[in-house]
Amino acid sequence: MALRRSRVVFIGAVHEAEPALMALLESPCELSAIVTQPVDQASRVCGFVDLAPLARRHHVPVLRTTDVNEPSAVERIRALSPDLLVVIGWSRLIGRELLSLPTHGCVGCHASLLPAHRGRAPVNWAIIHGETITGNTMMLLASAADTGDIVDQRTIAIGPEDTCATVYARVGAVGADMLRSHLPALLAGMAPRRPQCKFEGDFLPKRTPEMGITDWNRPVSALHDWIRGQTRPYPGAFTRLRGRQIMLWRSGPLGCGDPAPAAAPPGTVLAVGPDGMTVATAAGCLTVSEISAPGQPPWHFTTLPEVAGIRPGVRFDPVDSATALWALGLGPQPLLAEVGSS
Repeated sequence: MALRRSRVVFIGAVHEAEPALMALLESPCELSAIVTQPVDQASRVCGFVDLAPLARRHHVPVLRTTDVNEPSAVERIRALSPDLLVVIGWSRLIGRELLSLPTHGCVGCHASLLPAHRGRAPVNWAIIHGETITGNTMMLLASAADTGDIVDQRTIAIGPEDTCATVYARVGAVGADMLRSHLPALLAGMAPRRPQCKFEGDFLPKRTPEMGITDWNRPVSALHDWIRGQTRPYPGAFTRLRGRQIMLWRSGPLGCGDPAPAAAPPGTVLAVGPDGMTVATAAGCLTVSEISAPGQPPWHFTTLPEVAGIRPGVRFDPVDSATALWALGLGPQPLLAEVGSS
């Protein structure tokens, strides 16, 4: 089948979707439709990107839906008789009926080196865990999450000051490059494929905004990873001061702090200056340079004492061990009263 006559339907809604969509628009295939989320989901979908303006510029029809497996959405895609579905930047599983529609199947990407780190928020978890390597895997989609045959796989480094945003930008670029490389073979039904062993690897749990609660009774490096692994465009890490929630958006750089005084319990503010606040941890101290109230832009540290009551000597609210383990994906969710309202 000639590439220029091949019909492709694209499904995506977050940051990784845009570079992949651009790769398709630059190819000679026929992009029959773009399926994406409604604009009113922007506040609910981390990293949301509205693909409609790009679609309009290229005269591609747009189907907006929160559930691509809903019968009316499936029927609209069926009517397009697609040769290939490309699903990148879409957080929900594609159902069996939709998987069966395209002549040559459905291809997607997952931001890890599968079979490692199947599941949710793989880049966020990789940074939180202090990992220095992640990747992006192109696979032919199967009914179970992240288990399809591997088409291609690329390694991506994680630097000590990288954030979820910077790493996902590289993930998106790598995904687009893999799509460019393999699109002709995918549309001919001849793409390379390597089966995964479903018993290998691990499965990452979903993260929720409430899981950003910060346990200061951890080492400096772990807390730095904690903050940068959840920063924008994700809901963010946070702490509390007398029950008031304070978002933590940026910390470090590491290696410049002195050990915390022996008498300072973890979570104690040691200093506040124009460059941030220094907080005692379980081992050493961490400078947090960008914070805010929930839903607000960052505050300037010169105004912090009167705005938030942050000053040397105050201590952020401790976090109980059950909540700390749950936030790390290592235990069940505690009762709401233990976690605290956000």
